Amino acid sequence: MSEPENPSSETVEDVEEELDGEAVEAGDSQAIAAQLMKNPGVLAALQDKLSSIVGSPSGYIQSLPKEVKRRIKALKKLQNEIINVEAEFYKEVNLLELKYAPKYTALFEKRKEVVSAAREPTDEECDWPSDEEEEDEKDEEGKLAPDSQQGELKDKTSLEGAKEAGGDGEEKKAEEDTKGIPSFWLTIFKNVDMLSEMVQEHDEPIMAHLQDIQVVIHDKDPVGFSLEFRFEPNEYFTETVLTKRYEMRYEPDPQDPFAFEGPEIIKCTGCTITWNKGKNVTVKQIKKKQKHKGRGLTRTVTKQVQADSFFNFFNPPAVPEGSESEVDEEIEALLGADFEIGHFIRERIVPRAVLFFTGEAIENDDYDDEENEEGEDDEYDEDNDPDFNPEAQGKPNECKQQ
Repeated sequence: MSEPENPSSETVEDVEEELDGEAVEAGDSQAIAAQLMKNPGVLAALQDKLSSIVGSPSGYIQSLPKEVKRRIKALKKLQNEIINVEAEFYKEVNLLELKYAPKYTALFEKRKEVVSAAREPTDEECDWPSDEEEEDEKDEEGKLAPDSQQGELKDKTSLEGAKEAGGDGEEKKAEEDTKGIPSFWLTIFKNVDMLSEMVQEHDEPIMAHLQDIQVVIHDKDPVGFSLEFRFEPNEYFTETVLTKRYEMRYEPDPQDPFAFEGPEIIKCTGCTITWNKGKNVTVKQIKKKQKHKGRGLTRTVTKQVQADSFFNFFNPPAVPEGSESEVDEEIEALLGADFEIGHFIRERIVPRAVLFFTGEAIENDDYDDEENEEGEDDEYDEDNDPDFNPEAQGKPNECKQQ
């Protein structure tokens, strides 16, 4: 497709001649402009011109009098003080988190004991309403059944009771052998889209050994928090705790104070994983052919490369020291995603783990974030509805008898 030509004086003259066959005076610029706007070449030229000025300074601030510019400086200085107050606020929030951390930790420890089968919860601790209680379903079924079926229901209930007592011994034994809540954290990771993308199929047997994730808040420099992934002893690596630490900045950047929007993660460090022989899922072996330049002989060599794995989470890219301009775009994107994941695990996953396990937290998130994809419901305007008949609306439809 050829590029649209820029409008010229000849185009203007042609337009003047085509204005509905009527003579146009030289001063009738509005009529000419109206016709020009119908010309694709003119529209393309205007679009290119507008695109070039989008985001460009209007020059308004520069054109203001010196005294007005002086007052704007005063406002900027006030804005800097506002940001400093905001930074103090977030520091106080951090102190408040430290104050309540022991209370959270005590409750999270009880959760860990139940998940890992270190302790069986009491009947009182299990006293929570459930929509899937079998006894409630049976009671409801019995209430709704007619009197003629009550005897059948009693026989059915007795038969099921006999099976539970000993008729299905293998199933009962399997239930008794199930300890804690199997694959609790693995299920959470698979339920959440952001985390499920990280977990590969070869990671799942390892993640099944994950018993708890704990958040440790650091109040001394460098301030921030750590995520501690606690595993039961397993055949894959020797450590029982894998740590990911995030450093945070609670004050504005002196080089760009107006960019401050609250505490931000500025750095993260992982930990070393001591993999047992043949169990490292973060690397894979590939075979590559090499050709000798002089002799022309070809040989096959085995090379070790990085493999996709959740456990690469503990080996993040290093943040280069210096200005942000020195950070490679790919590394910057990886770090941004890493920071987002770390923040999400701390703020959402750990505090509401059981709700992500059951999927309730995910359903709530979907509901809260859902936008009306079909558009806003338009308000009904009966005055503009040609089919609206107020007289017919109040009358019920006639009933025709056969």
